[in-house]
Amino acid sequence: MGTPEFAVPALDALAAAGHQIVAAYSQPPRPGGRRGRALVPSPVHQRAEALGIEVRTPVSLKNAEAQAAFAALDADVAVVAAYGLILPRPILDAPRHGCLNLHGSLLPRWRGAAPIQRAILAGDAETGVGIMQMEAGLDTGPVRLEGRTPIAGKTAGELTAELASLGARLMVDVLADLDSHPPVPQPDEGVTYAAKITKDEMRLDFAQDAAAAERQIRAFNPPGAWLEVNGERLRILAAEVLADSPVPVRAEPVNAHGAEARPLRQSSGQASTSAGRTEQEGSTPVAGTVLDDRFTIACAAGVIRPAYVQRAGRGVMTVDELLRGFPIPLGTRL
Repeated sequence: MGTPEFAVPALDALAAAGHQIVAAYSQPPRPGGRRGRALVPSPVHQRAEALGIEVRTPVSLKNAEAQAAFAALDADVAVVAAYGLILPRPILDAPRHGCLNLHGSLLPRWRGAAPIQRAILAGDAETGVGIMQMEAGLDTGPVRLEGRTPIAGKTAGELTAELASLGARLMVDVLADLDSHPPVPQPDEGVTYAAKITKDEMRLDFAQDAAAAERQIRAFNPPGAWLEVNGERLRILAAEVLADSPVPVRAEPVNAHGAEARPLRQSSGQASTSAGRTEQEGSTPVAGTVLDDRFTIACAAGVIRPAYVQRAGRGVMTVDELLRGFPIPLGTRL
């Protein structure tokens, strides 16, 4: 039971291990394609069909008919990975050994919908994946086995692929010998929740320190955190935090985002009052100001320099490539 690419390695691993997969459940096809007119099956749906597995795509599992159809499969266990639908009690109880969920965090930290992105945003040193025996609560079930990995500068896309592969191996290990991997209750301490990512969170916020802004860029790649310049949305896919600022730093009162800003003064520069506009010479740049001709940007504390970007309808390019055809003047306020 799964939907996105994250769940595909587990499906492949189960098939390769020789398990009889009686059905694959996935969310219904969604509009997609170049114009969004065609219905596109999920990655799990497509992979299951390629493996010759029956695919079921109910809109909900809360009705008696869907629950009866699931119970009729007479499954030993249900493997769940980022399915996206709530599993009511009759579904959880139907398989002989219950439902095992592949969850992308070190539970009880980051229960919920977006554990990988939240771990990066929070600056966690490591994360992992666990095989959890599901119960009615939100990711509250006991954990049978878990694996860990350092985050260490990885993007959400890189970490997702790594955890999907690691989780697939762990799931095969657990199913090979359930008795050797008994469910261990989660501790009561250290519980955090990984709320679903909103569109507003993906806009780069320079009213935070530079390290936090860089984590925001990694957490939302893919599809990419964004900023607006000259009326155009620009995705930032990678950036570096600079140890030294090209201009001095001084403190400023709390800004509209509720964070103490540390704007940077440039000797001859300009700063702006709105996105893509510049202020007059002699003013003091604040967070979000472009500080030089290499697209270095002031944050509330420290500075950041994008490395790879993407304009709408274009491919990924370096900042040098961008600036050759899309100049961003020093002093531009983002």
